[in-house]
Amino acid sequence: MKKRLIAIGIAVALLLIGILSQSIGFLMSDTFSDSSQGMFSNEDEGPQEKVMEEGSSSERIARISVDGTIMSGQGGNLFEGEGYNHELFLEQLDTIKEDSTIKGVLLYVNSPGGGVFESAEIHDKLLEIKEEGKQLYVSMGGMAASGGYYISAPADQIFASNETFTGSLGVIMQSINYEELANEYGVKFNTIKSGEFKDIMSPTKEMTEEDREILQTLVDESYQGFVDVISEGRDMPEDEVIDIADGRIYSGQQAVENGLIDNIGFEEDALQALKDEMGTNPEVIEYTSGETIFGFPVNVESFLPNSEVKWINEMIDNRQGPRMMYMYTE
Repeated sequence: MKKRLIAIGIAVALLLIGILSQSIGFLMSDTFSDSSQGMFSNEDEGPQEKVMEEGSSSERIARISVDGTIMSGQGGNLFEGEGYNHELFLEQLDTIKEDSTIKGVLLYVNSPGGGVFESAEIHDKLLEIKEEGKQLYVSMGGMAASGGYYISAPADQIFASNETFTGSLGVIMQSINYEELANEYGVKFNTIKSGEFKDIMSPTKEMTEEDREILQTLVDESYQGFVDVISEGRDMPEDEVIDIADGRIYSGQQAVENGLIDNIGFEEDALQALKDEMGTNPEVIEYTSGETIFGFPVNVESFLPNSEVKWINEMIDNRQGPRMMYMYTE
């Protein structure tokens, strides 16, 4: 118990350091010259390439991945280690779009989903890549649910294993209400607001029916957008999409049967299929970030238990309040 309390104490301290480092990094990017960037290196030269398989340099495949929760702002989070970095991923997509030697993209998705806004950003950039005539294949990992499926929908071919969890098609918005707990301990809240609904979804008051109706319209609007993305990406009638988009999770085999994916297979199968479609011997590349602090990568997981790392990550990700999510939650 004592060790756990110490670990949590360290985690809280590091949370404050992490937030401070994000603020400092933002200020430094606008204030300091290139000569001072050695302290906080961000390799601001775009994504760096790493050749995974030799082949034709004029007919190439870029292998990219979304591994983790699709959320913005995680690039500056010291606690994420090698996890998903939304800003870096968008930069990779822009690079692929502009690179005429890249003819195919293999997107590996292992994600429970994430933010509605971030998922839409990725989806739109993938459509732009396809408009450039590049092939897009998706390989799903253990999970490609909700927003993870949203970003997969534009693919020319989607591969998943029998054991993959996908689906969870829909939108969710959640908050915690601790009004009764606060009342029990005599905690009072003073709220000054400009309009009736300014404190909508506040954790300090009971949600009214009017509140719920307003929020439901927002969720319904995003849900319709999700349905449209699947209908267009999978060339599926809207009513068929609605039949399967009730939030449930599907196995890979079930997803084949209901038309959400095309093939059962692993990443190597998807890569080989993409090569066959291109009909060439393409070079296969990945991108690396090269991000460091004081020249060293920082990974808090090396000295904090995984449960504390997960807890502190959630504190960082959720500190801006409730939001709509394309997210599978257990």
